[in-house]
Amino acid sequence: MTGLSRRSWLKKTALGSSFALLGGAGITTSLSAEEIRKFNPRPLAGPIRLGSNENPYGPSESVRKAMAGGFDLGCRYPWSYNSDLVKMIAAKEGVPEDHIVMVAGSTEGLKITGITFGQGGEIISCAPTFLSMMDYAELWGTDINWVPLTKDHDFDLDEIEKRVSYNTRLVFLCNPNNPTGKLLPADRVRDFCETVSKKAIVFSDEAYYDYITEPNYPSMVEFVKQGKDVIVSKTFSKVYGLAGIRLGYLIARPELAAKLSDRVVANTNIMAIEAGKAALKDSAFYDFSVNKAKEAKKMITNTLDELKLSYLESHTNFVFFHTGRDIVELNKQMADKGFIIGRPFPPLNDWCRISTGTIEEVALYNNAIKEVLG
Repeated sequence: MTGLSRRSWLKKTALGSSFALLGGAGITTSLSAEEIRKFNPRPLAGPIRLGSNENPYGPSESVRKAMAGGFDLGCRYPWSYNSDLVKMIAAKEGVPEDHIVMVAGSTEGLKITGITFGQGGEIISCAPTFLSMMDYAELWGTDINWVPLTKDHDFDLDEIEKRVSYNTRLVFLCNPNNPTGKLLPADRVRDFCETVSKKAIVFSDEAYYDYITEPNYPSMVEFVKQGKDVIVSKTFSKVYGLAGIRLGYLIARPELAAKLSDRVVANTNIMAIEAGKAALKDSAFYDFSVNKAKEAKKMITNTLDELKLSYLESHTNFVFFHTGRDIVELNKQMADKGFIIGRPFPPLNDWCRISTGTIEEVALYNNAIKEVLG
């Protein structure tokens, strides 16, 4: 499809027809016209991005106002303005302030952890997962000990535990995992962190923690509070809709946090600090984001059920499903229809990770995927 024809297609199937698609699928949206303007200020246009697990509704209106209000501080270095945000995060996580390390997106936190604690030994993790820590640490000479996921596409905690040796510096968990969206059993991951943290540092990437649907599911911050060698990363990129602002944080006992702070490269910036403070106060947008992701996932899985395609239960803002064809081929076919979808995640090359866009975008995607895979 040419660029012109793609624009024509998008124009023909824009906001009005996407609501028609919703009605035809037996799913309605709770969005009023006022909410659409408030939470989705960008026009519906192509290509539609459903490949990077972004929250398309952010930043919220209150966050935008906070960033604009911080313009006068744009001439100042940020580190003297961090304290209020650190206090808010520490209170949210239930830890002292010296347990918090601010980073420019959780990806920076993963990278500096990998080079701080992985050098001179190995990092153990499962594949596929989020690769930023391991890819970066490998550049600095760290060995990566890869363990395949189980047949059910879970982190193989038993096999990881067996492989921990004198050479193991760090174990990386992504929970819920990216790209599978799966969640480890609470009791098992607790037992794992309790046992393995006595031999190596356990890193728990909890970027998607806010989307977990299992009631009272624990964050591994509980082990940080106990003084264990556990590090937890969290981000403002997902539920808060701030992927482009680059703001995240690590939680670790003070001795580990101090070492990580010394390795921080980018630091947060003034606008990110103001955005973070406003985001933590905006409970209405938080709830809205969680609910819209849930609604969009239901739309996606309903279509997969209709197509008789298998998928994994997701505790994130995306769905991982079995396509029955190579993902590179599917990427090209969906690009021709105006959609960016998930990249390859070897060895699961006939699976696709599809992110939750706006309700309107997902309705259009469902129509297109039926044409390609139906």
